Amino acid sequence: MGKAAVVILLKVLMILISTAWLSLWLLKPTNLWTRKWKAAESSARNTVFGYYGLDFTVYTFPVIAVAMIGLVYLNLQSWGQRNRQIRSSTAAFSNPLVTSNLVGILSGVEILSVFLFILFLAWTFYTRISHDFTKLTPMESLKLDLWQLKFLRVATRFGLLAEACLAFLLLPILRELAVFRILGIQFEASVRYHIWLGTAMICFATFHGASTLFIWGVSHYIQDEITKWQRTGRIYLAGEITLVVGLVMWITSLPQIRRKRFEIFYYIHHLYIIFLVFFLLHAGDRHFYMIFAGVFLFCLDKLLRILQSWPQTHILSARLYPCKVVELILPKDTGLKYTPTSIIFMKIPSISRFQWHSFSITSSSTIDHHTMSVLVKCDGRWTTSLYDNIRAQLDSDADKMKSVPVAIEGPYGPSSLTFLRYDNLLLVAGGIGITPFLSILHEIAATQGNGSSRYRLPSRIQLIYVVKKSQYIGLLKSVSSLLQNHPSNKCHLKLKVFVTQEKQCGATLGEMLNEASQVQWVHFGLKGPIYSIHGPQSLYWTAALAGIASITFLVFLICFNYIFVPSGKNTSGHHSSKLAVSSKMKAPKENSPSWVADILIISSFIISLACPSLVAIVLRWRRLKKEEVPLVSSKEEKVQQLSSIETKGVVEEEHEVHFGGRPNLEDEFSKFLNETNGSDIGVLVSGPETMKEAVASLCQQKSGCFHIGNKEKKPYLSFHALTFTL
Repeated sequence: MGKAAVVILLKVLMILISTAWLSLWLLKPTNLWTRKWKAAESSARNTVFGYYGLDFTVYTFPVIAVAMIGLVYLNLQSWGQRNRQIRSSTAAFSNPLVTSNLVGILSGVEILSVFLFILFLAWTFYTRISHDFTKLTPMESLKLDLWQLKFLRVATRFGLLAEACLAFLLLPILRELAVFRILGIQFEASVRYHIWLGTAMICFATFHGASTLFIWGVSHYIQDEITKWQRTGRIYLAGEITLVVGLVMWITSLPQIRRKRFEIFYYIHHLYIIFLVFFLLHAGDRHFYMIFAGVFLFCLDKLLRILQSWPQTHILSARLYPCKVVELILPKDTGLKYTPTSIIFMKIPSISRFQWHSFSITSSSTIDHHTMSVLVKCDGRWTTSLYDNIRAQLDSDADKMKSVPVAIEGPYGPSSLTFLRYDNLLLVAGGIGITPFLSILHEIAATQGNGSSRYRLPSRIQLIYVVKKSQYIGLLKSVSSLLQNHPSNKCHLKLKVFVTQEKQCGATLGEMLNEASQVQWVHFGLKGPIYSIHGPQSLYWTAALAGIASITFLVFLICFNYIFVPSGKNTSGHHSSKLAVSSKMKAPKENSPSWVADILIISSFIISLACPSLVAIVLRWRRLKKEEVPLVSSKEEKVQQLSSIETKGVVEEEHEVHFGGRPNLEDEFSKFLNETNGSDIGVLVSGPETMKEAVASLCQQKSGCFHIGNKEKKPYLSFHALTFTL
């Protein structure tokens, strides 16, 4: 009860902090908040804390606090099974509500969130612009007409809308400090929110910049203003650089470029450093505090991931499938546990020194204590280079096998075995989309094998696997023992394979699975110590590192302001004239350039990242020091495990293999619903977007979650789309 009470307390605390922070955004455009906030800053200015400390504490720290509390909350949750899925009216909002080629699959929660965010933007814009128009005064310096002045104010307020999008932009792509994981949303699924926010931000920023340049042009001041780098106020040249960099990043991230020229997208996207620095110089320190929480967490998260991937490990062995798929076997620390459907990020310096690619883990940490495996479909430039290198190793002399160093981030995955919530499971996979389901099936096989009563497994599992060529069926070899359906098994698995581009070959499923002669093993030469994959730091330590970084930033920012800014100066630029401070504290604008505060923020930020990084390095070094001499024999252990699984027993004939067409998903769903007799069903799909949309539509049509009042029990289909490519 004590642990449960702490979990509830942390959840309530996160809700309260999040509500308070979101309320700030709603109140900020109002006159009431402006008056109260000016008074608060004026009072804080005379304290050691200063207005900068107040801004950081009120605008930035709440998000960091939610991330820290969320990590503790996730760590307290049970890694194992939670309670069975309870059918309720609110559960329907997490299921697909809209499926479209344009926007993809949207649930009720997502639609509501988007609607509320748009409503928030509209409220912010209306409140700001109505206040501006009531107190509109001519600008003598530019001598603008009334319509030009109004249009300029509209352009300025669109800049604030871009700022609001930027405040949330980096939160969906956090991995170790993931805020969205608290809501049960994994990194690979939340990336699309980053895309939506980035697109909205660029649209608002482009209108903001283009409209401002237009007004300068019609008023014949464009040559004077466009290159202006004034000492105080808005630095327009910095804003222009920010806009250009943002547009370049957005254009190169479009699907047409990202999917075909991933290298261009990847390298150009690192211009975010320039983008953020020049945004700070353009907007000033007070506006930067509004978006600083996401920047702070993202940069700390990035540093922790860099340290996590050091030192590099090596590929123990590889398995080449005839469908041009490679299985990589990697060394893993025995203490590293991960849930099924987890992903890792991999970098192979011999192919590219900077590119990272995500892959689903196909193994189970319950079975494989020393290794983990991933499947890689080799159809892109990076993956094809990997396949060619391994093929070259296979064709070379066995005594001259070279080791292949790799850097690994992760694994990252759900905090619990979500698929165990349901009475039955319906899995739909297309091509290489089978990879996350292999980890689920391995976990179920491990649970059945050790006779553990810890988990209540689904009673029936049906796997619909759609492939172009029958060669892909060989990817199911590692779970062939589960396909035998022994009477002692706690759950019943039925497999339906649909081969779309081949005609009937006459071979049974068992015969196709046992074509082991077409699979080739490559064992790499291993010299010297091989470091195992340890995974991220514990959630407690990650939360502590975030707290250390926050305190360090605030302490150094206060110290720098007292050291480098004399008492007769003020670094807040033109904002300081609006504060109720004594004339003694005021300084002429020409003696207090606004970029001074920006430089102090950047310096404090760098130091605040360095301190937790040093702590993380020490922790990493201690973990490596305790590690025994690595697993030279683990690759043989993995081979023996796979061989024993593949040659054991015969796959039952109840499984189906169909050739020459795609499955009729509606019929397959209806049959499965009749077999399960209206129980709660978890529907997981991994594959092409068209397949996900078709499955989502069927879940929306056939789910009975809205018929709670009926006496007749109707099925509840809970939809989950698994994404393994970014």
